[in-house]
Amino acid sequence: MDTATDHATLATWLDTVGAPGDGETPSIERLTGGSQNELFRVSRDGLDGVLRMPPASADAARQDGLRRELRLLEALKGTDVPHAELIAGEPTGDVLGSPFYLMQSVDGWSPTGSWEAPFDTDLEARGRLAFELVEGIATLAKVDWQTRGLTGFGRPENFHDRQVDRWLAFLDNYRFRELPGVDTAADWLREHRPTSWSPGIMHGDYQFANVMFEHGAPAKLAAIIDWEMTTIGDPLLDLAWALLGWDGESPKTDFYVDLAGMPTRSELITHYEKVSGRSTEDIHYYLVLANWKLGIVLEKSYAALHNGDLDDDKIETFGPLILDLLATAADLTTQESVV
Repeated sequence: MDTATDHATLATWLDTVGAPGDGETPSIERLTGGSQNELFRVSRDGLDGVLRMPPASADAARQDGLRRELRLLEALKGTDVPHAELIAGEPTGDVLGSPFYLMQSVDGWSPTGSWEAPFDTDLEARGRLAFELVEGIATLAKVDWQTRGLTGFGRPENFHDRQVDRWLAFLDNYRFRELPGVDTAADWLREHRPTSWSPGIMHGDYQFANVMFEHGAPAKLAAIIDWEMTTIGDPLLDLAWALLGWDGESPKTDFYVDLAGMPTRSELITHYEKVSGRSTEDIHYYLVLANWKLGIVLEKSYAALHNGDLDDDKIETFGPLILDLLATAADLTTQESVV
């Protein structure tokens, strides 16, 4: 999307949806960081937005995924969930050749490998980042997804009944080595499904790498990002996913970011309960499921690397990490409680 025609076409669309800067041709700048979709900064008087759309080569599934994201952002618009608020979307593909949506630009940073100052050296300030992380997903869990128009967005019925068989079938498509602990955890998960739970919006990959914080201290969550995996499921799995960087009560210092200075796992679980109003009585189950599921998901990329279908040296580190995740899941099944 870099021709004069694209600029003029987008300008007309912006005018149609009532975006600021009526009549102006916007400036469009391609951004880095989009792995599944292309990102462009779109600016004109009073407008600073980010446009997200599938690449021209995207198949129908990728385009449908973008439409799902648009539907979710329409549902979140006006809520207190920290996110890049939707300006407008175009689901048909008639305007630019692919569906797209335009969201507000977020001034913030994402901890994908290191902490921004002052959190890189101030451990007390860094600890607040974890509370903000948990508060974000607790706030999302409170959204009334049905009144917000998300009926049919996922299949919450029998969610936990499906988990083990679904992910074992997923693993069978590429399994190439022994994975100690995978069956032990699977058997335990079948026997310890929650007897009572409440469906809600589930991000699906909730972690430090998928949020943005405001610059400077005190820590403040600016936006939850990367909604590709979002569905209607069990939000407590998001909490467990966010806590994968904790070994028991203690934050890990060898995670993809150094979690030294973070609060204990119990403190974060208590904060989640306070904000969300949800019980975490069965958090043990969710921690087993999170470790087990992530191990299976990462094994797909590691298998592709092993088979020569990928060329990415970083994925080589997945090998031992996957075994650690599955071992942790199996080990947790022998414990009565994690908190």
